[in-house]
Amino acid sequence: MAAHKTDLLILAFGTVEEWKQKRDEYPPLSAILLNIGGKKIDEPAVSEQIRSLSSEFGTIPVIVLADSDDFTQIVKALEYGAKGYIPASVSVSVCMELIALSVAGGVFVPASTLFAMRHLLESSNSTARPLAGIFTDRQAEVVEALRRGKANKIIAYELNLRESTVKVHVRNIMKKVKATNRTEVVFKINDLFDSITARETGRDRIDSAGRSTPPSHH
Repeated sequence: MAAHKTDLLILAFGTVEEWKQKRDEYPPLSAILLNIGGKKIDEPAVSEQIRSLSSEFGTIPVIVLADSDDFTQIVKALEYGAKGYIPASVSVSVCMELIALSVAGGVFVPASTLFAMRHLLESSNSTARPLAGIFTDRQAEVVEALRRGKANKIIAYELNLRESTVKVHVRNIMKKVKATNRTEVVFKINDLFDSITARETGRDRIDSAGRSTPPSHH
């Protein structure tokens, strides 16, 4: 990893206790990478370690490195306090980008988890998304990622696209909202999103107020 990110000092320790004994020899932590290998998140020792690290180090993100990309395991890791979950299938260069995202305050989960979550949401909620009708489904996904400040490489990984394809989507989105850069896109999309949401909320209120209660019969 160190070869891919020259401005990062990456240290390897067998246990947290081992690092604590030498902590004064190194700069303050930016992130904690917890490699659990093939272990399960819900194993008591693993879950307790994630909780403990997240609690003890507060704002320093705990990122889980694991062999599995199982949906339930990833959700549990986030519930226990992890700020990211990186499966072993991810390339080292992408892994470094994801670590940087977590250090910057973002939360990362694999694309497989997003697809699983989307499937659950679609099956339990048939309400149309606020941006539907303005963008294609794929463009709407890219828009959501842009609103979260994600880089093209991260968007490409999460949506299982080529980075060049993401750039095309971003250009098309910019044309639709008449923006000249990514920052302006986010500003205009947030403005658009707020106005659509407010309109939908107002419609719901009118609908609710306009309903009459049928008379009761005794």
